[in-house]
Amino acid sequence: MSAHDAVRIGIVSVSDRASSGVYEDKGLPALKDWLTRALLNPITFDERLIPDEQDGISTALIALVDAGCSLVLTTGGTGPALRDVTPEATLAIAHKEMPGFGEQMRQISLKFVPTAILSRQCAVIRNKSLIINLPGQPKAIAETLEGLKNDGGEQIVPGIFAAVPYCVDLIGGPYIETRADVCKAFRPKSAIRPSAP
Repeated sequence: MSAHDAVRIGIVSVSDRASSGVYEDKGLPALKDWLTRALLNPITFDERLIPDEQDGISTALIALVDAGCSLVLTTGGTGPALRDVTPEATLAIAHKEMPGFGEQMRQISLKFVPTAILSRQCAVIRNKSLIINLPGQPKAIAETLEGLKNDGGEQIVPGIFAAVPYCVDLIGGPYIETRADVCKAFRPKSAIRPSAP
């Protein structure tokens, strides 16, 4: 029996071409790889690979929330192209917007490419679930979740996942714990659960 809370995480890759088999989806494996490395909790993944259709994306997000996913991460469909509708689909089913996540993701990506300002990633809360739209590229997914470190491994720009566990606490979800060498979660001292003996 694990000392850590079990957590159910929805992961959604939004891509017309990958969902129709034109090329292999890289989003879902990238999300699973990072989360498996970063979390101490036992994870159940609920996966979806779907086309860039606003109603279909909204329906998938609602289904994942209703299935008990405390955290839902999407990848793809956040640019300015005509078929990029993931943020619209996400905002359409939101109960609260969490704009800081999108702001920080763009700040991280701007360290690499000036076109980061074209990204429209957002995050919302629906019921007791946090839903975050991530970039489409595996490298950018890891960078935005984990943040940037210098050559000595010291954090120079925090990744967005550092704030995820406490956010999930505040909306009534499981106590998410991270491996500090991948991503050190931040909680106020009053919110830190004592370690098991």
